Amino acid sequence: MPKPFDKLTATAAPIMRGNIDTDVIIRIERLVGNSIRGTLGKWAFGSLRYLPDGSENPEFILNREPYRDAEILVTGPNFGCGSSREGAVWSLQERGIRAIIGSGFGDIFFANCFQNGILPVIVDKAVVDQLAADIEATQGAGKVSIDLEAQTIVSPSGARHSFEIDPRRREGLLKGLDEVALTLRRDDEILAFQASDRAARPWIHSTRTPASRTSA
Repeated sequence: MPKPFDKLTATAAPIMRGNIDTDVIIRIERLVGNSIRGTLGKWAFGSLRYLPDGSENPEFILNREPYRDAEILVTGPNFGCGSSREGAVWSLQERGIRAIIGSGFGDIFFANCFQNGILPVIVDKAVVDQLAADIEATQGAGKVSIDLEAQTIVSPSGARHSFEIDPRRREGLLKGLDEVALTLRRDDEILAFQASDRAARPWIHSTRTPASRTSA
């Protein structure tokens, strides 16, 4: 089950390049034959974090203090586009990322975040740019706060921003439930509907016993 998400105050790292796809988040060769949960965090942003000789790239933000311990990403537009690999979300989760704030995300990546306990927040690009500027003004020392219950973000400067989120997905994150668990919470409603529908349309639910075959 996903880890419940309520409130988070943490270091945030701005990664403002647009159209960062899932292959940049984690290379496909790191997943083929090796998509074992718990082993992928070190490969998150591998092509950006590491130089050709395998050493850390000192220019990449997540290799610098205090961003090395970031739990929030502030991202450029269309983050997580590209292929549908869920391993991209797994690698970020194992890297310690709990929330991502951006002006837009790849659709499948966006959905996968909720299934794995990461909160993806969509706000206007102007808000994203202001958050990034506030973070950079404090050189990462200023924290960003997210309150999922109140649906608010507070920047290092104290500016408060609201965001919208689908109520069902919000409930799932607050309670640490995935789509299956959320559906099972409505088991009584499902059974009641089935009983009502069976009474109203019995022919839909009837089963026919296959005719037995006889030997020639």
